Amino acid sequence: MTPEEIAATLTELFSAASVQTMAPGSWQVDTSSFRLLVLLSDDDAWLRVLLPIMPIQEAQEFLAQFLEANFDETQELRYALYENVIWGVFQHNSSTLVNADFVSAIARLMSLHEAGLDNVFNRLIESRIRQIVLAAKQQGQSLEATMQSLERYYAEGLMGEIDQTSEAREEVLAAWRRQLERLWNEVDINPQ
Repeated sequence: MTPEEIAATLTELFSAASVQTMAPGSWQVDTSSFRLLVLLSDDDAWLRVLLPIMPIQEAQEFLAQFLEANFDETQELRYALYENVIWGVFQHNSSTLVNADFVSAIARLMSLHEAGLDNVFNRLIESRIRQIVLAAKQQGQSLEATMQSLERYYAEGLMGEIDQTSEAREEVLAAWRRQLERLWNEVDINPQ
């Protein structure tokens, strides 16, 4: 893509008022919910699209999940850390980049931004549930026995909110059951 094509595509996607040319080969898109940066390398060979996701302080405990997402989920995008901010980043050789891939990358970056911590938080929760399943299986417990233990913990107040209603507790336990049932057969106590 040429700089002219990039500028035209940004204007189509957003608006002329939202797109600012910062310098030759450098654009900034300001909206009410995010600031997107589009940068060409000095020789125009590489395009980089950047979108800040969140400050590192908010993301610190989820860094492993961000890296796992880079490996499994983000496809042509990457999470990156720079100047104490987690960024969504897309990089591509500008001479082989086509408009459809550029538009798709921007949409995916906006999706990462909108998701914030949701995806990595869910990944963390799933890993913790897998640990619970592994521990239960190592102790010889069945799915039902594990679920009964969780129900007892909630009934005794060891888990859950102090002022949690019985209806809210039942909803949480139903979510536990769904996750345990989903993951129970996936967790192997004797991995190869």
